Amino acid sequence: METMSSSAFVDLANHAKAWPFAEAKLLIERLEKMGGKTGQNPEVIFETGYGPSGLPHIGTFGEVVRTSMVRHAYQILTGKPTRLICFSDDMDGLRKVPDNVPNRDLLAEHLGKPLTQVPDPFGTHASFGAHNNARLCAFLDSFGFEYEFFSATECYQSGRFDAALQTILENYDSIMKVMLPTLGEERQATYSPFLPVCPRTGEVLQVPITETDPAKGLIRYVDPGTGETVTTGIDGGKVKLQWKCDWAMRWYALGVDYEMSGKDLSESVKLSSKITTIMGGTPPAGFSYELFLDQNGEKISKSRGNGLSVEEWLTYGTAESLALFMYNQPKRAKRLYFDVVPKMVDDYFSHQSAFRDQDTAAQIENPVWHIHQGQPPQVDMPVSFSLLLNLAGVCQAETADVIWGYLVQYAPNVSPSSHPELARLVDYAVTYYQDRVRPTKQYRKPTEAEAGYLRQLAEQLAKLPDDAAAEDIQSAVFSIGKEAGYEPLRQWFSCLYEVLLGQQEGPRMGSFIRLYGLTAMQDLLHQAADGKLATQTAGETR
Repeated sequence: METMSSSAFVDLANHAKAWPFAEAKLLIERLEKMGGKTGQNPEVIFETGYGPSGLPHIGTFGEVVRTSMVRHAYQILTGKPTRLICFSDDMDGLRKVPDNVPNRDLLAEHLGKPLTQVPDPFGTHASFGAHNNARLCAFLDSFGFEYEFFSATECYQSGRFDAALQTILENYDSIMKVMLPTLGEERQATYSPFLPVCPRTGEVLQVPITETDPAKGLIRYVDPGTGETVTTGIDGGKVKLQWKCDWAMRWYALGVDYEMSGKDLSESVKLSSKITTIMGGTPPAGFSYELFLDQNGEKISKSRGNGLSVEEWLTYGTAESLALFMYNQPKRAKRLYFDVVPKMVDDYFSHQSAFRDQDTAAQIENPVWHIHQGQPPQVDMPVSFSLLLNLAGVCQAETADVIWGYLVQYAPNVSPSSHPELARLVDYAVTYYQDRVRPTKQYRKPTEAEAGYLRQLAEQLAKLPDDAAAEDIQSAVFSIGKEAGYEPLRQWFSCLYEVLLGQQEGPRMGSFIRLYGLTAMQDLLHQAADGKLATQTAGETR
């Protein structure tokens, strides 16, 4: 990054169009209207929320990484202190037993109880909530996020939320007027912002509140098990709130200044914002991000399993590529499926390569600047991930050594120790080929005319020197296609992909042949022309 004064850099950032800066500027405007953050708590509070009834998922990653990008942009523009709170709503009652846990019968005995009062089916922590909270923190730590973990149970039971709960109680009727019109007739009859924790069973009760006593900080309800009227305080974890009220109360109690959420929660944001205002607070800034779609354009559902998990992404691609996917156009619905991973890996390294030659104004618009908090590493990537994938497919790589055999001929000074990032991609390429490509690879037998063109291409390649440049090889490929009369020319390349690679799409042939080797490609062309590739079954080694 070119040398410039801090004030000049901030001025550049103020004119940046990258969405994290745009979000940060909206937050700055909001805080200025409020008179700024002063006094004992000058930090600007960013928050993300997590429901610990299940394990962290790709949406969790997306929300934290995007919020971190806005947070960093805000710090650059203002130089002011910030905090990121990752809040676990672990006082929720367990509504159903998850399918993906052991000892399900053990959990079934504790339905309705707060997650932090439900035994851990894995046997590693004091409760199911504590187990999933630990998984969340380990998940966030593995990506190097800077955050503070907050537990709803701890906040309620320690009294941290007592004052805010009292404010809810004092504004009970006004809040009910906001909430009831949004509910069905049956739900209206039982709804209350407060969910008492039953002293008899320990369950979180969804029961009507028969009376409120703000002066004494008390509520009354009828125990559904005994029919008796129960009077309870609202302090010290004796109650929790329905989630829309809970969200609003959390914003109010913790002084949250920024929280983004999915488009499916846009109406909930409006309701919670109204409740925060009723309480005398100011709702946080934030934006509504679009949800993910599968390869068919349908909404991803965890129950349907038509999405892609973090673990699956990281099996085939880098964490940085996943961060890039989250960075790109967060307010547009994006398709999230396996074929996206290679593209994001290559796009990431393309942005990273461009970063080195950009001026500062362009660098802060570059996604890698936001992914790496302004300090992207410098990496030399001699080949693209897509080329490695196609190489793995053609040589049917069972191990990374097979690919390295070609790489050292292509670039003699490259090795796993000198290029660790390339070594990572080689490993990903082998795994992606074995899991995602080999089971579906199907070679097409060339027509008689196509077989002739393949042999002509082999003859053209034989005339080139062993160290021919990729562009010269590409020209040879083009010339055969033109002489054969392909119009448009992409039909010739489709033929090469289907016949040589056993797939519908493929790489730039000049670069791929340069990597694979001229002699090896001539042999492959003759095999294809003779119909030998098309006779192979998927996964069969040549």
